[in-house]
Formats: sequence, structure tokens, C-alpha cells
Amino acid sequence: MEEEEKKRLNFIEQIIEDDLANGMKREQLRFRFPPEPNGYLHIGHTKAICINFGLGEKYNAPVNLRFDDTNPEKEEQEYVDSIKEDVSWLGFQWDQELYASDYFQQLYEWAVQMIKDGKAYVDEQPSEIITEQRKNPTEPGIESPYRNRPVEESLDLFQRMKAGEFDEGTMSLRAKIDMTSPNMNMRDPVMYRILKRPHHRTGDQWKIYPMYDWAHGESDYIEQISHSLCSLEFENHRPLYDWYLDQVYEEGNVRNKQREFARMNISYMITSKRKLHRLVKEGIVNGWDDPRMPTISGLRRKGYTPASIKNFIERVGVAKRENLIDIQLLEFFVREDLNKIARRMMAVKDPVKLIIENYPEDQEEWLDTENNPEDPNAGTRKIPFSREIWIEREDFMEEAPKKFFRLSIGNEVRLKSAYIIKAERVERDENGEIITIYATYDPDTRSGSGSEASQRKVKGTLHWVSVKHAVPVEIRIYDRLFTVEQPDAEKDSDFLEFINPDSLTVVDGYAEPAIQEMETGQPIQFQRIGYFTKDTESTSDKLVFNRTVTLKDSYKP
Repeated sequence: MEEEEKKRLNFIEQIIEDDLANGMKREQLRFRFPPEPNGYLHIGHTKAICINFGLGEKYNAPVNLRFDDTNPEKEEQEYVDSIKEDVSWLGFQWDQELYASDYFQQLYEWAVQMIKDGKAYVDEQPSEIITEQRKNPTEPGIESPYRNRPVEESLDLFQRMKAGEFDEGTMSLRAKIDMTSPNMNMRDPVMYRILKRPHHRTGDQWKIYPMYDWAHGESDYIEQISHSLCSLEFENHRPLYDWYLDQVYEEGNVRNKQREFARMNISYMITSKRKLHRLVKEGIVNGWDDPRMPTISGLRRKGYTPASIKNFIERVGVAKRENLIDIQLLEFFVREDLNKIARRMMAVKDPVKLIIENYPEDQEEWLDTENNPEDPNAGTRKIPFSREIWIEREDFMEEAPKKFFRLSIGNEVRLKSAYIIKAERVERDENGEIITIYATYDPDTRSGSGSEASQRKVKGTLHWVSVKHAVPVEIRIYDRLFTVEQPDAEKDSDFLEFINPDSLTVVDGYAEPAIQEMETGQPIQFQRIGYFTKDTESTSDKLVFNRTVTLKDSYKP
């Protein structure tokens, strides 16, 4: 049994189990999700969120939400607010809301002590020279001429940097480690730079800001995080993470441990914040929450559910090697969840009028139809039926091929939850376009009536909307934003070259009156069309619906 349990553990859980077996106390377990508030969270972040908060749930351990806000040039309160909303929407609750900026004073004091210990120095070279002197992993770096300046001199300059005496780019504080290390991160990394920009939380208090590598690990230590989990790109930063920790660690405290997992790459999506910024800034999309964006807010607006995303993350698993995941797997889990919970409704996205000539002109009926056949508790509702209805233009052909099981002249179909009709003739406009289909109905075939005629089988069933009761709706058909699987894989091409010109198609259609009861974000299946959700831009005068995903796909996970 123990062997089976061991097999079920992912490699991070195994690390934690080993630590517990080797003396770490369960109450010392503490995790964190540490986003930088310089953009909106995307689908890749959901993996880190689910891993950290999932471990918190598994081990009944607290999980901090800590914002690594060390770069006021790119950070804004808007991003902080959006991140909190996204994590909450996914169904997770953090223990404490914390900020690296909470620790700026402590980080500064530790840096001063490192200067005193001969572990850091003020360098007056520009960043370009520092980068050039680092050379490459196979060639030793060149030491800065300021590397061995007297401690008192570095202390004085560092304090004056803090006081704002020097211009941006004129000085930096660097750790004194090893300019010959094959790991480039260990070649005297910059710890502080001068940045005279207001911070979204500390205002104008600081003129110097800590670099991410310095602030991140020390923030983990201050919070006594037991396991600092991050994506694989930080694996070669781990020696620096540990070296910085060596400078401040005190016996008896929890020594935080960095471990890395493979990030999540999904076909037809990009997850580079820099590139997502470009999409927004250049107007390729309509903001961070555009339903074509891979952001959590975009996916939410598109109609994705927390359960579908979490089920997808669980299926992908926690691995040590990166790979490209097929977007169809994500869509499979979305479709699977929506099939269970989405209310069924009827809408017509490319309407053509159909008149039932033998149905009384002044008559209307309210027919029963199910809200969700997958959910026996979903109940039924009433839909209005009348002489004139809208059907989909593609559901009719005057002369149909043998395998066309929809409506054609002389052939019968069933109208969903209503009657069997037969098309008789059409009316065209001056351009030859069909503007009206004329049909007859069999009054004995009403669905659910129990009559012998109602049991009669016909090959096609169509969705429809009563013209008299129809509610105009704007239907936004979203497709993939890119035309290739890996839009940012081509080094010689700009990823914007692969934008799909048909990523959004907007059509005006009609829906049954019950559509007016739907709340923003509530999942709907427009029968025979796809899964949709009511958009945030909807008003009482104009209802807007976003397509979440198509009804069916041949993909087998």
C-alpha cells in the first residue's frame, strides 16, 4: 500500500514527504504563490497556483499570496487587484497577503551587513560594461575595477544611493561571489539599482530597489516558507538563491528550499508577459481580458470554469521536463464541465424566416423543454412557439444531397421540443437570396404530447426561435488568436505575423426570451451551435454572448 501511495506522489510531494521523514515538522510547512504585479495572470500561472495552493490543501498548510513588487517601472495596483480576483475565482484562499516591498528596509539592512562582511560592493560602471565583463560560461569574467574598493567607501556610496544623490544608471550594488563561475548568475550579480520612480505602495520613499533574485529568496526566508516552488527557468538561479540565503540564515529557523517544475506551454497560445503587453498596447486585442487572450481574466470572460482549468492542470501533472500541450486537451475539459452544468437554450446566429402556413396567425403556444438533459435536477422551462420562426440559414437547402438530414423542399424535420414541419416553397429577393421559407406542420406531432404522431421518427431536429418573441443578441464567435501552434518559436519572425485574421467573428442573431434571465458569466449551450456565456459588455438594450468552445471535437485525451 505504501508503495502505491509513493507512486501516486508527484516529485514535489515526494520531496516534501522526504523532508517530513527527515525531521521537518508538519507545522513548519508553508507555501506561497509569488506573482510579480506587472501584468495579468495567464494560463501558465494556473499551474503554479494549483501546485502551491493544492499542496496547502493536501498538507493543511498556510499559503501566502506575496507580490514580488520590486520594479516600480512596470508594476501597478490594477495588476495586484486582477491577480487577487483571479486566484479567488479559481477557488483558492490565501493565508496572508504580503509584498516584497514590506521587506525593503530589512533587505537594505541585510545588504549593508553584506558590504561590511566584504560580500558586496558598489560598482560605478554602466550596466552594459558589467554585462560585457561577465563574458560567457566557458570564459572567465573580468572583475570590476571597483570590486575591491574599501568597505567604508562602498557603505558611504550605498547610503548616498539610498538618499537619492546619484542619477539612475550611475551606480549599482553587486554581490561579491565568483567572476569565474560557469553559472553566470554567480558572476557578481547586481543586488540594487538606482530607480527614481514612485512605487505603487511605498510612494517616493525609495530611490533604490532590490533586484528580483535578491528580494525573492530573502522574502521567502522572512516568511519562513518551507518550499519555494518555481518554474524550470529558475533552476540555474538556485545556487544564487542558496548563496543569498547563506548570508542571512540563522540556526533554528526554517531554511527555505527552492525546487523547480516544468512550466506549461499550450499550442496556439503565448505566455510571455512582454508579448501579451504588446498585444494589448498595439490594439491587437481589446484589453487584458479579451476572450482571445490566454489570461485567466480572458478565459473567465470567454466562459471557462474554474473546475475545467483545475481538471486540466491535474491531468497535465507536475513534471520536470517541458513539452507542448495540445490546446484541444484544455478544450476537452472545458467542454466536459460545461456539458454537465450549462443551461440549454435556443438561439439562431444566421437567421432566415420560416412561415408555417397552416398554423393560425393569431395563435401562440408555450411549450415545455428541458434545461439540461445531463442534469435531472435542472428542470424545464417554457418556450414560445408561433406561426413565424427563425431557423439557421445553413439548416435549409432547396434541393439537398442524400446525406443532408436538415430541412429541404418536400422533406420533414422536427423543430426541437415542438412539431414536425415540411418545407413547401421559398421566396427570394431581387438578388436571388432566400428571404422566406414556407412550410406546413402536423399539429398531432407536438413533442411530449404522447400522441402516436408525436412518436413518428424523422431524421433531423432543428433549433428555432419564435419571431414574435425573439430577443436580438450579438454573438461573438472566437477562434484561436494564432494560426500556428508555436507563434513565438520562430526566432526570425515576429509572433504578430501569425495573428489569425478570423480570430473574432461578430454576428447578429436572435434568442428565445429566457435568455434575458441569464446572468453575466453564466454558462449556456446554444443548442447545435456551441457553449456560450453572457459578456460583461451586455446591456439591457444589447445582449452580447461569447462562444466558449464548440460543441464537439474528435479529440480523445
